[in-house]
Amino acid sequence: MSQSREYAGHLRFATEVLSRDEARGTMPVQEGVMNPFGTVHAGALIWFADVVATRLALQGADVQSGGSGFPLAISITAQLLSNVTSGTLTARARYVKRGRTMQVVRTEVTSQDGKVLLDLTSSHITSR
Repeated sequence: MSQSREYAGHLRFATEVLSRDEARGTMPVQEGVMNPFGTVHAGALIWFADVVATRLALQGADVQSGGSGFPLAISITAQLLSNVTSGTLTARARYVKRGRTMQVVRTEVTSQDGKVLLDLTSSHITSR
């Protein structure tokens, strides 16, 4: 199932769950995600990776009204490796560990030409 979102007219992306163990997202590089130097803002890269990782962790979650059951990120470690000024970014999230109470997800964000821009590892627990 694919989803598209837009926030304040600037952050457009699409996500999809490819399998039980992998999710992917794409996001165009555009004005709303750029920093004053003309490259993608570090926060936008991390936010994008977190959304795709959470999408993977949501599989099978029993989210109740009020948010109970949502897979909350409790730890994020990000390595910013490179940056771009244009193109489409791709994020791929895969499980490192898929436990009953905690999931650890590794997400790489790459440029259109395959250069790794961000390597992010996140830990998610089920909210109560």
